[in-house]
Amino acid sequence: MKLSSLSSSAGVFLATRRAVGGFTASSSTQSDSIMQHVCGRTPPVFFLCEGSPALTAAEGTAPPRNFAETLPTEMTVRIFGELDAASLCSAARTCRLWHQIIEQSEQLWRKQCLMVRAICQREVDSDRRHGLSWKVILVRNYIRSRVKKDWLIGRFSHVRSADELSGRKLTPLDAETWGEILEAELDR
Repeated sequence: MKLSSLSSSAGVFLATRRAVGGFTASSSTQSDSIMQHVCGRTPPVFFLCEGSPALTAAEGTAPPRNFAETLPTEMTVRIFGELDAASLCSAARTCRLWHQIIEQSEQLWRKQCLMVRAICQREVDSDRRHGLSWKVILVRNYIRSRVKKDWLIGRFSHVRSADELSGRKLTPLDAETWGEILEAELDR
């Protein structure tokens, strides 16, 4: 397993805890068996050991490779919905199943776009009018929203030379955006 897979798995584990509401069992019978997976062949039964976040398979059954194989797609999408854009992209590179689920879920990309829209409303609305998918809109506007936010909060207010900007991601901005930035600078 690659390092990026491990870090995205950890992020998804934390998202799983938030989406499902944590793993604390209220009684000893609940702590014995929390999840049961039913599939076409012999259904494996999974146990969540109290105090341990790892699922273990019942004796004689093969454990699933990841939670997306065990949970319904709707629950998996809900878990992925707890991730930020960068973590969502990392999770999509973890395995084919995760990639397929994330790639096909407009709901996940829409949520991320709405956060970008808070900074780049005009750009996101324009892209939606042109019929672009939520994922394409996010890709087109994510860096722009980060740069615009940095300008609007004054991160570049006291830059004296281009050398101070080396290593920073910059993107072309339109005249209206520069107008917003200049207005914010004048208000400081």
